[in-house]
Amino acid sequence: MSCDSTVRLTERRNPRSIAIDERSTRDILDVFHAEDRAAVEAVAKVRDSVEAVIDAVVAALSRGGRLFYVGAGTSGRLGVLDASECPPTFGSPPGQVVGIIAGGDAALRRSVEAAEDDPTHGARAIRERDVGCDDFVVGIAASGRTPYVLGAVEEAHKQGARTALLSVTPPSDDVGAFVDVFITPIVGPEIIAGSTRLKAGTATKLILNQMTTAVMIRLGKVHDNLMVDVQATNAKLRDRARWIVMEVAGVEADAADTALARADGRAKVACLMLMRGLSAEEAHRLLDPVGRSLRAALRD
Repeated sequence: MSCDSTVRLTERRNPRSIAIDERSTRDILDVFHAEDRAAVEAVAKVRDSVEAVIDAVVAALSRGGRLFYVGAGTSGRLGVLDASECPPTFGSPPGQVVGIIAGGDAALRRSVEAAEDDPTHGARAIRERDVGCDDFVVGIAASGRTPYVLGAVEEAHKQGARTALLSVTPPSDDVGAFVDVFITPIVGPEIIAGSTRLKAGTATKLILNQMTTAVMIRLGKVHDNLMVDVQATNAKLRDRARWIVMEVAGVEADAADTALARADGRAKVACLMLMRGLSAEEAHRLLDPVGRSLRAALRD
């Protein structure tokens, strides 16, 4: 089958899914499994670029800056999702990781496709949030050409922020003037031509998972492999905080509950109180000079 080279990679037909409408359910699933593996492999190949962004974001957040995701459609929703999960998972301030989607919050539930076509709207979103030299902005665009996203990234660059572009298609050469790091996992054509919520979305979600999780680990939000900065705001998370304190401090549930109550539900503080015989205030004072890292505080 020939393929028109002028058609964007995200819009081309996948030869492995031709006549998929005539296949059995099992065969359809087999196609999905094979294509999803291709997405994972593509993500592994861009590890160096992801690493560069993670290190730059750690530096930005360490000096009080913020991480912004900017996208439209599926890409925007994935960015907003990743940003919204950082506070409950890692106890990060709500404004530290910010998701921006073309069309605003309404676009999270209902497609606002035309919103992605105007670069000036993306630029305005950046200015409205006072993005500056301490911040890092990641544009997310499967095609690498979404005007809203490119407008936002270019404006962020003008304001002195460092920038990255995450796409599954090589972007045009002219965007190199305002993008510091390109993350380009080439996943190939989708099972359903143009439906970038599939492999493109999978690759994007994998990379966003890696980025924020690695950043938060580097910032001391994880001890061993436990989310010691979890915000215990519901029954499930309170149970998780209790279990984390029991695991780290080696105590029973009652002792964990008592320490958590004195620590205002903060598992990291409760662990340090129990392991060093401290009050909550003393634990906070020990954590502050070491960047709130429990491991560093225990070494000291």
